[in-house]
Amino acid sequence: MARFTKKESDGVPGLNTSSMSDIVFMFLFFFMVISTMRESSVMVKLEVPQASEIQKLEKKSLASAIYIGTPLDERKYGSGTRIQLNDQIGEVSDIGSYVEAEKASRNEADRPLITTTLKCDKNVRMGDVTDVKQELRKAGALRIMYAASKRVKNTY
Repeated sequence: MARFTKKESDGVPGLNTSSMSDIVFMFLFFFMVISTMRESSVMVKLEVPQASEIQKLEKKSLASAIYIGTPLDERKYGSGTRIQLNDQIGEVSDIGSYVEAEKASRNEADRPLITTTLKCDKNVRMGDVTDVKQELRKAGALRIMYAASKRVKNTY
């Protein structure tokens, strides 16, 4: 008769990594789908003022932003108030062409619904904001919204 001998254990069996690449690609695809890309990087100091009555914008895809504040790189752009249009520092006279470019990049049906969001630093003079609003009015961009943060009530 044959003798049965017990084999000695070689240790812990190896981890099966054949499906690890599938899992990695599923995570990658998931994060690519749920993330949003920032449209432009802010080049001006921006601390939005607080407000008590705030409404959310229904369609954020129909909003175009104009940033107004002091530049982060004062050596390059100076220390005065600057206007940022997309990824460029511009002048008040550039707002008309900016509005036309924003309208041209949208569908024909969405053009009347474009809202221009003014994201202004709370220390910006109202005269600078009024100049921007006047140029927007000349360019036919009459839907304007101010960006603000919600005012926190004092609890004492």
